[in-house]
Amino acid sequence: MNVQLPNPSLVDFSMIKERQQAAWGSGNYAIVGTTLQIVGESLCEAVDLRSTQRVLDVAAGNGNATLAAARRFAEVVSTDYVGSLLDQGRKRAEAEGLAITFQQADAENLPFPDASFGVVLSTFGVMFTPDQARAAKELLRVCRPGGKIGLANWTPDGFIGRLFKLIGKYVPPAPGLSSPALWGQQAHLERLFEGASVASTKHQFVFRYKSPEHWVEIFRTYYGPVLKAFAAIDGKQSLALEREILTLIGEFNIAKDGTSVIPSDYLEAVVTKTR
Repeated sequence: MNVQLPNPSLVDFSMIKERQQAAWGSGNYAIVGTTLQIVGESLCEAVDLRSTQRVLDVAAGNGNATLAAARRFAEVVSTDYVGSLLDQGRKRAEAEGLAITFQQADAENLPFPDASFGVVLSTFGVMFTPDQARAAKELLRVCRPGGKIGLANWTPDGFIGRLFKLIGKYVPPAPGLSSPALWGQQAHLERLFEGASVASTKHQFVFRYKSPEHWVEIFRTYYGPVLKAFAAIDGKQSLALEREILTLIGEFNIAKDGTSVIPSDYLEAVVTKTR
């Protein structure tokens, strides 16, 4: 499928970014984020990370890929445009005695010279940037020739991809904005990173919660985009959205004991900068 990226002159990316920043800064993403740690560990293995490399984690959240890279003795810089998330990552690093540089930064305007890093990582982060083409160019720019960009992105048809599509029924995205889940498709990454080599593998992250209702409670309380979606609609719509989310969980939940065991597809991609 050939997807046309939005014309930057027709979309108010700055306004969208402000709203997104407010959404990710609300709640407490770390409650959900720390459960995704295994994805960062897997991504470091996928890029064959070495302890001699300088690593940049972009849209790092509370630091899953950051910590995974630092545990492998790499020199790591962790960035996000939400300062409170970096604070969470900093606390985790201090608890483990890891030396990491934390710096607030916009994924679409990274404050680093060209070819500064041998490895650039992002787990479920850069995929949410409103100007996808610009973000991809920034990742390539700061990566040295021969370096690798490791990405973990939710797929459109997996559980989280379907969740965002469902939320969009109640709180429509800004006109002209491309779906973040496009980053979960090999062909889209090849367009974004034209001229680079893209290899990808589909994986699953499994959400494990006490019950479907427990999953909804956690996400609507702590996960910014879901929290903001519920806050933006009235009581009747809120109940309808909750019912639809529970139905979606029921479609994916493989547990038979009343708990939630929800596999969600994501694409693990390694982009090699060839020049």
